[in-house]
Amino acid sequence: MELIDTHAHLDGEKFDEDRAAVIDRAVKSGVIKIITMGDSLESSARSAALTEEFAPVYAAVGIHPEEAQPMTTATDDQLAAWAVQEKVVAIGEIGLDYYWEKDEEKRALQRSIFVRQLDLARQLHLPVCIHDREAHGDMLKILKTEGKGLRGVLHCYSGSWEMAAELLKGEWYFGIDGPLTYKNAAKLPEIVQRLPAERILIETDSPYLSPMPFRGKRNESAHLVYIAKKAAQLRGESLEAFARATRENTRDLYGI
Repeated sequence: MELIDTHAHLDGEKFDEDRAAVIDRAVKSGVIKIITMGDSLESSARSAALTEEFAPVYAAVGIHPEEAQPMTTATDDQLAAWAVQEKVVAIGEIGLDYYWEKDEEKRALQRSIFVRQLDLARQLHLPVCIHDREAHGDMLKILKTEGKGLRGVLHCYSGSWEMAAELLKGEWYFGIDGPLTYKNAAKLPEIVQRLPAERILIETDSPYLSPMPFRGKRNESAHLVYIAKKAAQLRGESLEAFARATRENTRDLYGI
């Protein structure tokens, strides 16, 4: 069985003391590749560098909504310079986060830099990795207008089935994370059961969102198998078949 962790944050300080060991444990658990996501210029630089240090690691570069600040041509040029590297496969993690941000002016800034990065991805012919937390209405509106012609994934999907059905009309994938294993997973298990097999990706978001039985502890890519097992069980599929489908989806979207 081989799995791909399509969303992690390996560059973060929580991995500074044992990053190599974390990657080694992931490989030994069956995780053959890990995509580490940039969330600021500094984080994107570190993420791109990790692709050169560790063979299983790929990267995305971008500015997360929690790090939102006005972008300039120099910002675009820097992201584009990283994006041409062979193992940088997407613009991400980008999007909207209304859970943490209540100020409308700052939400407007989030929308502005999100749209700008969508356009950058279009120019660079790259997919996008999208963060959407309690901003579903604006997210869907933007993707229907500014997201035309783009492909990507809704990371740690938390929207409704109705929203998913709209996104399925385009070339959007759905990232499934540790919360699927929680008792309070709410609507997510039903959505995972209903999604087409060819639109699902699995991810850890490590060091965050640890699946059961590790909830409350630091997450890492080696835990991906717990998410895959739960999703396969819900869908009535074998773990091997589910792993194969999500690998194929990852190759289709990210080319790895």
